[in-house]
Amino acid sequence: MTDLLIELFSEEIPARMQKRAADDLKKLVTNGMVEAGLTYASAAAFSTPRRLTLTIEGMLDASPTTVEERKGPKADAPEKAIEGFLRGAGLTRDDLEERETPKGNILFAKITKQGRPAAEIVAEVLEKTIRTFPWPKSMRWGNGSLKWVRPLHSILCITSAEDGATVVPFEVDGIVSGDQTQGHRFLAPDTFSVSSFEDYTTKLKSAFVVLDPQERADAIWHDATTQAFANGLEVVEDAGLLAEVAGLVEWPVVLMGEIDEDFLGLPAEVLQTSMREHQKFFSVRNAKTGRIERFITVANRSTADNGATILAGNQKVLYARLADAKFFWENDLRVAKAGMGEWLDALKNVTFHNKLGTQAELVERMATLARELAPAVGADADMAEKAARLAKADLSSEMVYEFPELQGLMGRYYVEASGEDTSVAAAAEEHYAPLGPSDDVPTAPVSVAVSLAEKLDKLTGFWSIDEKPTGSKDPFALRRAALGAVRVILENNLRIDLVAVIRKHREQMPDAVDLVRQLNASKSTLEEVTTEFNKFSAHFEANKNTPEALITKGRFEISSPQLQEKAKGAEGPFAEAERLLPLFETQSKSLIAFIHDRLKVYLKDQGVRHDIIDACIAMEGNDDINLLVKRAKALSETLKTDDGENLIQGFKRANNILSQAEDADGVEYSYGADVKFAETDEERNLFAALDAGEAKINPAMEAQDFATAMSAMATLRGPIDAFFEAVQINAENATVRRNRLNLLSRIRTICSSVADLTKIEG
Repeated sequence: MTDLLIELFSEEIPARMQKRAADDLKKLVTNGMVEAGLTYASAAAFSTPRRLTLTIEGMLDASPTTVEERKGPKADAPEKAIEGFLRGAGLTRDDLEERETPKGNILFAKITKQGRPAAEIVAEVLEKTIRTFPWPKSMRWGNGSLKWVRPLHSILCITSAEDGATVVPFEVDGIVSGDQTQGHRFLAPDTFSVSSFEDYTTKLKSAFVVLDPQERADAIWHDATTQAFANGLEVVEDAGLLAEVAGLVEWPVVLMGEIDEDFLGLPAEVLQTSMREHQKFFSVRNAKTGRIERFITVANRSTADNGATILAGNQKVLYARLADAKFFWENDLRVAKAGMGEWLDALKNVTFHNKLGTQAELVERMATLARELAPAVGADADMAEKAARLAKADLSSEMVYEFPELQGLMGRYYVEASGEDTSVAAAAEEHYAPLGPSDDVPTAPVSVAVSLAEKLDKLTGFWSIDEKPTGSKDPFALRRAALGAVRVILENNLRIDLVAVIRKHREQMPDAVDLVRQLNASKSTLEEVTTEFNKFSAHFEANKNTPEALITKGRFEISSPQLQEKAKGAEGPFAEAERLLPLFETQSKSLIAFIHDRLKVYLKDQGVRHDIIDACIAMEGNDDINLLVKRAKALSETLKTDDGENLIQGFKRANNILSQAEDADGVEYSYGADVKFAETDEERNLFAALDAGEAKINPAMEAQDFATAMSAMATLRGPIDAFFEAVQINAENATVRRNRLNLLSRIRTICSSVADLTKIEG
């Protein structure tokens, strides 16, 4: 057994690529070794800005010799077939063995594959790995053909055992493998030889290189929090930044600097974002005031002046950045205090989507929908509409232009500065939430209304232009929007008729608005409109939407059955209405199905099986997802019991027998089961149980008390089992048979009233 050490030493590797690259190196090398028959005990990969390292312990000295038996053609097969088999196996006719089998005499070959030294296999695998390494971006330099993320300088590749270390010899584009590496670029740039992984890590640390990225991250965090604590402050946690900074340095030196008093009045989020994005600084705040007062920077070296020069340079650059941020903040506050009209006008010149209009048109749709949703979420309609109109205003601000990730958050600051209610300001920030599965959902009524309006408008809009997610592609984050809407509704316990909301909001999309405009413009006078409409409907007088009312309202109710009737057979815009109206319905159903799919993902994470969800989706009222989830969870709990699981089997047995009989007889057995035709106690007991169960299930379902309904349904398990054990359904007496089939129909009807149990698996 030997150990293997590999290091690929290059110019600086981008921090975001290091972890993936280390994992890829480990995977490609170990997989290649195993495929060649070279097994090992353990492997670990590491990365620094300038090196990828792989250590493998317990590797075989050579791959084992193997013997493979391969079945060939029949002994009397044509010579060409036998010759082809011999070429593939690399053997001669004398090497074949003829055996008698039930299918005749067959030729067999034993192919011996000799083992190979570990060094030979490693050299072959590593060279292939280097030449085909899957960098997201790579470059070529000099006259060579090798591509690497940055110029590759050296390859360290050695095997080590008790008798010492040996270089694995190979060459890639003039780079010859060896046993040497270098330390820190500035603090210890000389080369040195290593003989094992332990020797390698020890010498690296002496040369000011910490190999393990986790060790570097831990050291940075420890030193940063210690320095902050010593000054009565705390470091703002940022796991992403910590991982990135750990990938920027080989010898981390933590330094803490001060922020000039001129900038302490900026919002904490602005300071944090500016320092994080531009300088890779950690924010240090005063826990008592919440203000960001200092920063932490991580240098890649120690200096004689303990980092004073480095810190001074960083502070100089930081002040320039923060001066820009302060300028943006003060300018934006001026616009906000003036009512943000300037920003709202600017949204008219910003395209949301070329088929869905501008940001201003998006805001208008959101405002309309938020107002309609307000009663269902317990929000004031005027507040909800106002919040929706202001929610996107900050997109025109200078601060959000500079830092797009601050959208919404800056909106809250600016809406507050404009003097609006705090609930309106909060909606500007919270209407984007949740952005991920672990994010909190908005709970304030106004925020909930705007959040749902934003998400449902996006979904309805992109469905209207047939821009749906396909496969893994979802450029407009529609899956996230649907799951966000699901979570907002469920976690706020809202009762919303999604189908009705989506159908009505579909009329706000550009194609529908354009259709309404055409319809209104198609006739200029009341007399002409009346004449045109009379052509299309013999029942025009019975229409509640009279021409006068339609013109007074300034639009046609394009979803109304009356207009649909009038559009049939028409030409021009009326023909367009005839084409679009069925399409609206199809798109609405498709979108609801998509939302149901996201609901399945949400409930699956909560332990509810997909078939249970399907059984509940198949029921009437599935557009109310809150009600749907309560039904699904109640059914899920019922099926976890023995009675519930066994009842499903009884139901399926009843349904199968009944369906077969109905197909064979050509009739539907759905009425007329009478206890007076019962011949056995089990039969009579089932009648009584169904009566008792129905008396509990029906009122429970009307009250939407699904737990009680499911529990009552589960009590039918015993009588149904006993019935099937004692009774023959297809009795010789036709009246008795018909009565028993009608009794099975009662079982099917009662059980199907809680969910479509035919969709339950098993």
